[in-house]
Amino acid sequence: MSASTGLVVAAHGRHCVVETPDGKRRICHPRGKKSLAVVGDQVLWQSARHGDGEGTVEQVLERRNLLYRQDDVRSKSFAANLDQVLILLAAEPVFSEGLLARALIASEAAGVTPLIALNKSDLVTPFATAWERLWTYRHMGGDGTGAHHYRVLPLSLTQSGAVDRKALLALLTGKTTLVLGPSGAGKSTLVNLLVPGAAAQTGEISQALGSGKHTTTTTTLYWLDGERRSALIDSPGFQSFGLNHIAATDLARLMPDMALHLGGCRFYNCTHLHEPGCAVLSQVAEGRTPGLISPLRHRIYRELFAELGTRPY
Repeated sequence: MSASTGLVVAAHGRHCVVETPDGKRRICHPRGKKSLAVVGDQVLWQSARHGDGEGTVEQVLERRNLLYRQDDVRSKSFAANLDQVLILLAAEPVFSEGLLARALIASEAAGVTPLIALNKSDLVTPFATAWERLWTYRHMGGDGTGAHHYRVLPLSLTQSGAVDRKALLALLTGKTTLVLGPSGAGKSTLVNLLVPGAAAQTGEISQALGSGKHTTTTTTLYWLDGERRSALIDSPGFQSFGLNHIAATDLARLMPDMALHLGGCRFYNCTHLHEPGCAVLSQVAEGRTPGLISPLRHRIYRELFAELGTRPY
């Protein structure tokens, strides 16, 4: 029996849902004990021999990229073959800038374009405070062109958010986008706003995969158009984001505000922590000038550098 190609559109535990080019879906299991397929993967699969309508994943085809996090215990893959990742934050509950920095670094390392969206603009005072905290991310370009800044979007994700829906769809059209964010940021509301009937789809997939009440542990791909060119991938909320797969010496180039100044240090192996003649340290200062590195961003860098196992000599 020859293998067919398909797209992984949902995953829970060792099981996944594979969609065929004609739009049909079926539950598939890995060949062997370990599941290597993640949502967004193109795979080769075969129908199961016992004829129950299920199948097995025979091979994961080559990926363009893979976004994942890794701590001391395990690695957690989010999705593969992405065009962009939408990092969703909220004015309330207060978001962690350290967690945001980790997600951005992982996106940069995977070669995936990150977008930042701040939800709950209807909460005027908390939103203004949160928006101000994101000033650095909106103005990282040192030359005034914004070449190194992150795109930051203000949102009010309510069921009547027609304006936000139109603006978001314009950014998502023709792309595969992963939605990341901490619990409580509004990811479910975002998905339901962009994909009418998403809750029903999630219920069907959860029932098929046997995930029951653990729906939040299921990663799911939703099509935004009938042509299946624009996809939104919903992932479980997270409260931690390990970066053990990234070398401490790579951190600076993955942080655009620091990368802007690399190459100007006196020492070729500068850690940007304490060395004289460090071009990065010379730009660490309080202020609202594009190109400067905020003390908080450099503190995040120092903490990550220590965490990832390399110490200053």
